[in-house]
Amino acid sequence: MKLFVTGISTEVGKTVASAILVEALQADYWKPIQAGDLEYSDSHKVRDMISNKKTVIHKNSYALHTPMSPHAAAEIDGITIDLDKIAPPYTSNHLVIEGAGGLLVPLNDSDTIFDLIQPDYKVIVVSRHYLGSINHTLLTVEKLQEKNFDVSIIFSGDEHPTTESIILQKTGAKFIGRINEEDNFDKKVVGKYAETFREALSLL
Repeated sequence: MKLFVTGISTEVGKTVASAILVEALQADYWKPIQAGDLEYSDSHKVRDMISNKKTVIHKNSYALHTPMSPHAAAEIDGITIDLDKIAPPYTSNHLVIEGAGGLLVPLNDSDTIFDLIQPDYKVIVVSRHYLGSINHTLLTVEKLQEKNFDVSIIFSGDEHPTTESIILQKTGAKFIGRINEEDNFDKKVVGKYAETFREALSLL
C-alpha cells in the first residue's frame, strides 16, 4: 500500500502524521521534494520520531536549500524540477509519501504537488483547525475525489466537533483519527498514536 500524505495548507502537521503512519504500518518513508531545513529535514524528523527497525527512509528526489514553494526554491538553486526525475523508490514494504504544502503548490511552470499522486496511491489529507479550514479541506478533498482517489482524513489539533462532523458528512471521506496538541512528539507519543490509528489503516 502506498499512502500519499497531503495537507490543506502548510504547517498543518503532515510530518507528524507521516511519522505516525510510518510507525503504525512499519512502512518506508519518502519525501520526494524537500525545500529548506536540509540540516534537519522532514526525513530526519520522521527518523527520530519512530521506533521500529523495519522502516527505510528513502532519499529525496530534490533537496532544495530555501524554505519556500518548490518552484521558487528550485529557481534559486538554478534548477528546474522535472517530474520525470521523481520516481518512487522500489520497496516491497508499505510506503508513506509526504507532499509539500497543499495539492496545488507549484513544482515548475506546469506541474504541482497534485501531479505526484499516482493512480494506485491512497491519499490522506491532514486538516488542521483554523478559521477557513473547512473551506480549504472541502476544496482539497473535492479535487482529489474528482480524480477518483481513495481519500481519508486525519484531523490535527484539539477536537472541534462541529468542524469535523461537517467535513466528514460533506466529503464521505474515511476518518483515520485525530492528532491532538502535544507538548512533544517523541517516540513514545508517536507510538501511542500509531497504536490508535492501526485499526483504521488496516481497513484502507
